[in-house]
Order: sequence, then structure tokens, then C-alpha cells
Amino acid sequence: VLVDAMNVLQDRQARAEASQDQQLVIDHKAALFSDAASWVGGNPDGDITVVEFTDYRCGYCRKAYSEVEELVKSDGNIRLVLKEYPILGEDSITSSRFAISVLQLHGAEAYKKAHDALITLRGAPDTETLTRLAGDLGLEPQPIIDRMNSDEVTQVIADNHALGDAMAISGTPTFIIDGTM
Repeated sequence: VLVDAMNVLQDRQARAEASQDQQLVIDHKAALFSDAASWVGGNPDGDITVVEFTDYRCGYCRKAYSEVEELVKSDGNIRLVLKEYPILGEDSITSSRFAISVLQLHGAEAYKKAHDALITLRGAPDTETLTRLAGDLGLEPQPIIDRMNSDEVTQVIADNHALGDAMAISGTPTFIIDGTM
């Protein structure tokens, strides 16, 4: 009887959490799905939107990266939104600042290449490494490095952290698929 009662209680809690998550998605729909500061890839007109909160230094994000890439390519109807969500220390913040700077200065295509390089980067994202990475991407490094600590880049990270806090996101990767977190 106790086991049955515990199972019923756990089921109720799971349903309540799922309902709460759905309400959070509804409450923050614009910030999640149509934020102008976030990169959008896949099919921009896709019928399924996947939002990923990601951290370049997160081992699970790195493992999920190839699976997400394959899913987006194989489906053709997925709109992917990436949210820079650096939570694992200074190297995470530095990597996100670099990626956001690339997006702001050079657009979506350059961002995607920078993102792909950062998510697979071995070693620390120091100035030398990021300068070399920018050059490898065919981009002038100094404007990107100079922009990394700008108010515009800082604001994107702050907004994503505020959204993550509001959504009770405590780890990466966190996925929101249409209305489900």
C-alpha cells in the first residue's frame, strides 16, 4: 500500500512539474522563440522549434551537439534556437562572449562556424586560441576580441541568465521543444 501511495504521489508531482514547465514556456514564449539576439538555424520556417540552452565547456552539451546536428539535418522541419548560457566558469563566459561577438559582427553563418569550433575546442579559450580561431574562420580577430567585453555582448548573456533563472534552468544542455521543457 505504501509503495502504491508513493507511486501515485510521484506521478502527481511529475504531472504538476510538467504543467508548471509548460506554463513557464507560455509565459516566456517571446524570449524563448523569437529573441533577436539568439542564433536561429535549421529551417527558419520549420514547424517544430527546439531551443537549446548551451555552455561550450559542458561535457553533456558536447555529447549532445552531434545528435542535435543530425536531428536538424535529417528532419528538415526543425527550427533550432541556441541560447548562450555560460554557467561553468570563466572559460564558458569567454567562449560565449566570443560567439556572441561573432554573431553581432558577422552574422548567422559565421556564428554557426564559431559555435561548431567552440563546442569541439580542446583547451582553454584564451586570447591566443580565439585569435587563431577567428583567423581560421576567415574573420579579422581584433574587432571580435575588442567586442567581447562590450555592453551589447554582456546584455545578451545577462538576458539569457535572467531567462534561465525565470525558467528554473539549472544545467546544460536544457532543451525546450515547442511547449515542452
